Parts: sequence; C-alpha cells; structure tokens
Amino acid sequence: MRLTSLPNQGRTEMLIDVGLPLSLAIIMFSLGFGLTFADFGRVLTMPKAVLIGMLGQMALVPLAAFLLLQVFEMPPAFAFGVMLLSFSPGGVTSNMLTKMGGGNVALSITLTAVVSLLAVLTMPLLVAWAAGAFLGEAGPEIDVTSIAITMFAITAVPVLLGLLLRHVAPGLAERGEGLLSRVALVLFVLVVVGALAANWDLFVSNVGHLAPLLVVLNLVLLAAGLLLARLLGLTGADARCISVEMGVQNATVAITVAGLIAGQAGIGEFAIPAAVYGIIMYLVTIPALYGLRALTPQT
Repeated sequence: MRLTSLPNQGRTEMLIDVGLPLSLAIIMFSLGFGLTFADFGRVLTMPKAVLIGMLGQMALVPLAAFLLLQVFEMPPAFAFGVMLLSFSPGGVTSNMLTKMGGGNVALSITLTAVVSLLAVLTMPLLVAWAAGAFLGEAGPEIDVTSIAITMFAITAVPVLLGLLLRHVAPGLAERGEGLLSRVALVLFVLVVVGALAANWDLFVSNVGHLAPLLVVLNLVLLAAGLLLARLLGLTGADARCISVEMGVQNATVAITVAGLIAGQAGIGEFAIPAAVYGIIMYLVTIPALYGLRALTPQT
C-alpha cells in the first residue's frame, strides 16, 4: 500500500512541533494537579484492583494490538504506529470517561498516574522492540535513552510538579483544576486538527484502512478489560474502570513519541494511527459506556 502526504508546511509544522509537546506537558500537569499522595497510597490499600489494571494496560493492551495486526494487513509504518499507541498509558480522558461510565474514578486516577510514570521506563524499551519487529532494517535507529529522557521531561516532571503544587496549595488546585483540564483539551484538539489539516491527503487516503482496525481494537480492549476484571473478582464500578482504562489510550503520548522517533517536522506516518484513534475512541467508547453500566450493575 502506497502512502502519500502533503509537502511540508512550515508554520503548521512549527505549531505541531511546539504545541504538541506543550499540550502533552499541560495535560500531564493537569493530571498531577488532580492527584494527591493518597492516590498513590491506593496501590497499598486496594492492591488487587491496581495490579489488575496495570496488568491489563501494560501487558494485555500491547498483546491485543499485536494479535490484531496479524489479522489486519497494515503497512509497516502504520503497524508500528498502532503498537506505539498500545504502549501509551491512559490519560486524563480515561478518568473523564470512567466518570461518565459510573466507574471507580479514584482507581482510574491512580492507574493513570502509576502507569504514566512507569511508561517512562517501559515505553522506550517496547518501542525499540516494535521497531525491529515491524520496520526491520528500514526503520529509524531508536535511541532508547533519548526517548526515556524526553518522556520523563514532558510527562513525569509535569505530573510531579502538579502533584507538589496541589500539596502546597490545595485551594488553588481545587479552583484551577477544571480550567486547566479544559485548556489542555482545547490545546490538544487545536494541535491535532492542525496536524490533520497539514497531512490531509495522508489522513483521507488511509483513514478507511485504519478505522476498522482501530474500532475493533477499541471494542476488544473494552471487552477484555471487563472480562479480566470479572474473572479476577472485580465487579461494579471497579470492573467498569478497568474496562475503560484498557480501552482508552493517551494518543498525545503516542503522537509525541512518534515524532521523536521519526525526527521530522509535523505529524508523519507513525503518528497517523494515534491521530485517527484520538477521534475514534470517543465515537466507540461513549456509546459503549451504556453497555458497561448494564453488564456491571453496581454492587
């Protein structure tokens, strides 16, 4: 399958290259701004639910993506992009959707925070493996250390700064948390819209090829999360949370890491699956929340 894209568009690419890492940093800061040290304490107070969520998101999500890529024929660049998405942690969006679905929001926040911090270590290693598996010798050289340092700077550091600011100024955090989350969301939407506009031919010519895989992946992960939770004894709000946490990935992280790997301006082929997924996840997950409520009555 031949991939086509628009010529470079300097101003738009500059917006993407600056705005995307900035929006990710703001999103992660807003995540930390909504955390307290007690959220990390849930790892000890409800270890079973946290460990199940971590297992699902860090192991089963990449496994499901890998298996589906054996069924859906994808160009190597897009297959690699799908794997990048599967390695990404959940985000603030998963917390919002968990709340909409009547899930355990406290558990969702804890999982998002813990997995986001662990991803600084796990994602660079998994990215290096996926590049070899799907791109082979044609792929770019993966600098694991550089990716880890960059991810730490734009994900872990903002989370920790937000957490510390909330600790020392809880009143400010309560007043500003909602506004900051909305600013982060608007900034992300503007950057992604700009990215898609700059790569419109690439997006339009391939969305029909990517959408079926991404829809199936989203549905499979939502169902797998629910099944995993139920099999291991979680019910009600906890089970709904695990389902959403597995089904919803942080597309911003995947797009940002794709840009770091490609070493190019704007959003390229590696990032297109995450950009398409950023739209599809809402169209799939929000209707699915009603099914989750029916399948997991509150206990």
